[in-house]
Amino acid sequence: MRIRIDLAYDGGRFHGWAAQPGLRTVQGELSAAAETALRVPSVALVCAGRTDTGVHARGQVVHLDVEPEALVASAGRSPDPPLAALVRRLNGILPPDVRVRRAVEAAPGFDARFSALWRRYAYRVADTPEAVDPLTRGHVLAWPRPLDVDRMNEAAVVLLGQHDFASFCKQREGATTIRVLQELSWARTADGLVVATVRADAFCHSMVRALVGCLLAVGEGRRPVAWAGEVLEAARRDASVAVVHAHGLTLEEVAYPPDAELGGRAELTRARRQAG
Repeated sequence: MRIRIDLAYDGGRFHGWAAQPGLRTVQGELSAAAETALRVPSVALVCAGRTDTGVHARGQVVHLDVEPEALVASAGRSPDPPLAALVRRLNGILPPDVRVRRAVEAAPGFDARFSALWRRYAYRVADTPEAVDPLTRGHVLAWPRPLDVDRMNEAAVVLLGQHDFASFCKQREGATTIRVLQELSWARTADGLVVATVRADAFCHSMVRALVGCLLAVGEGRRPVAWAGEVLEAARRDASVAVVHAHGLTLEEVAYPPDAELGGRAELTRARRQAG
């Protein structure tokens, strides 16, 4: 059976999602906990979005496959249903900077990565002394100059839609940089933070942080509003676009189609990636 796990973590002490020898990663911690909880020798995890070093997640989604008998056996004498018992066991094993929010049997055709319709990230910035809170310094970027939200929203418009985002991505051999950016907007919250909402079908490496870095330069008046479009049109990595720090970035939500469409969505996404 396939299990869907909804996961949250503070990425500050992790070297990203993906397992790496000798480094602490979210995948490494969750894999080890699942192997212990399920009493199996190995577990293969697939996530919706491979977050980079220092990036947080409130809405990460993961799937794993396990024999139903192993799941039932792992619950032992617990009065809880096996999946509820698994959540309790996992959270009892995992360190406090990773929490499993729920585990359910996935619908047929579900794939945490390829079935996703979009991923939504938030990037949080404090641009005034009053908004800088030392208690949230691990999740909010402290910016030394005031930002003009209207200018940033105006500059973001030309980035929406399907484009080659090579100017904003760290290139990987054989990987496409064409993405559909569905939302990129800025708003100032009641507590004075400036928050970017960034949503796309998928993201390439460092894309969100480069987009944010570009628009921060516009927001502080160092670059004209038209600069974001000029960078995009160049279709090559621009060293003048800063990739902002990871700690301001959080994966907030991953959306999926209705259960009956999960398999079709996964097939379509795989075909697009292979074509790219």
